[in-house]
Amino acid sequence: MKNPRLRQTGLGVLIMLLAGCVSYLPRPLAPADTAAAFEMRTLADPGLKAFVGSNLKSEVTPWPPATWDLPLLTLAALYENPDLDVVRAQWQAAQAGVTSAGARPNPTLAIGTQYSDASAGVSPWTLGFSLDIPIETAGKRGYRIARAEHLSEAARLGIGTNAWQVRAQVRARLLDLYAAREALAVLEKQLATSEVNVRLLTQRGVTASLPDITQARIALDQTRLAVLGAQSRSAEARAQLAVAVGVPLAALSDINFSFEVFDPLTLPPLPPGAELRREALQNRPDILAALAQYAAAESALALEVAKQYPDIQLGPGYAWDQGATKWSLGFSLALPVFNRNQGPIAEAEAHRREFAARFKALQARVIGTLERALVGYRAALAKLDAAEALRVSQQRQYRTLQSMVRDGAAGRFALINAELQLYASELARLDAQIAAAQALGALEDAVERPLHPLDLFPLPSLVTDSDQQGAR
Repeated sequence: MKNPRLRQTGLGVLIMLLAGCVSYLPRPLAPADTAAAFEMRTLADPGLKAFVGSNLKSEVTPWPPATWDLPLLTLAALYENPDLDVVRAQWQAAQAGVTSAGARPNPTLAIGTQYSDASAGVSPWTLGFSLDIPIETAGKRGYRIARAEHLSEAARLGIGTNAWQVRAQVRARLLDLYAAREALAVLEKQLATSEVNVRLLTQRGVTASLPDITQARIALDQTRLAVLGAQSRSAEARAQLAVAVGVPLAALSDINFSFEVFDPLTLPPLPPGAELRREALQNRPDILAALAQYAAAESALALEVAKQYPDIQLGPGYAWDQGATKWSLGFSLALPVFNRNQGPIAEAEAHRREFAARFKALQARVIGTLERALVGYRAALAKLDAAEALRVSQQRQYRTLQSMVRDGAAGRFALINAELQLYASELARLDAQIAAAQALGALEDAVERPLHPLDLFPLPSLVTDSDQQGAR
């Protein structure tokens, strides 16, 4: 190329094209490093402190807190749980899909040269170039962008669904830990009383019947097994709570937990079913995500319908033909002779019907789940009231026997039996209390919103850049 200006122009165009390219940056995964980073996680993390303070709209002091309740553990799980990193990444991929959908097709440049025999004084060379400029018709790009935006919205709402599932797991595991600890406290008192009962029966010698002693020893052994079982459940519940939060077990070793949210006196009354049904059907993230997926299917159908109309290819060109300058302009398009995109249109219509059916099925499941949860919570509250009445009755009987023993009107064994019956009623009341708390959890899962007065705070937004805390 002998023309310096032309050479400089070509070089400049090449540099501009290369400057717009994205460089590839490798990020290999090292399993040993990721495992080591996980083992170093603690609830004293400064990043967690900033995340908690941002979502509670106030700074938590001192840090880390002396006691961790359900709301704080939920925020810790939303920050640490690795499952949320997966759905965040899926949402980011869906966002990138919007950019891809909006990209306009690039023109194609073709350059050619030709050498031929020529008369004297005429250049034997023919040089030329042509551009192929695609033009989309019938609003295809708009339909493509709309579909990608609806899919991105569905992915964003999927973060909310997964966030609630994480919260539900934290609540369930914290409830398991509370149940095991409360049962252990009652069983240890029952064990001490059973040991006293066996010792006194054994000391009575011939005055105590062998069946009574045998029965007391069997009850003692059963209580010892129950104590061991409660200890095992407590340790297992702590380990499962660590999994739900997304930290190693060592991170919970010195943590004090607050179980006030499970206190039977704080359990809310049965909420109005119509209000909960309306809220669930209007605000559950999976319901909204299903609507977004249906909207994406509608956009996909509109796109396939628009593809019936062919795109246009403009082809301007220039040639220097043996000293003569020639300009050209042409266009091309695919002729819809053999098909009018009937197959893809039929597939898109079927997919739209599929997503409509999915939405209706999800809606029916939500309604059914909510109705079962309402019935279950109502029954659990009634059972809890009955168990509490039994416990109060046993406690009153025990206190009466205490007075009778002091007055000499009753013996020690009658008091011991009353005490063992009191512990049995306390365990029965605890079972009913845990069942009521589980039923409330099922009701909250049906609505995907906390209903307890000590846990009424909204789940934080987990999709903005400031909330991408888990992608470490």
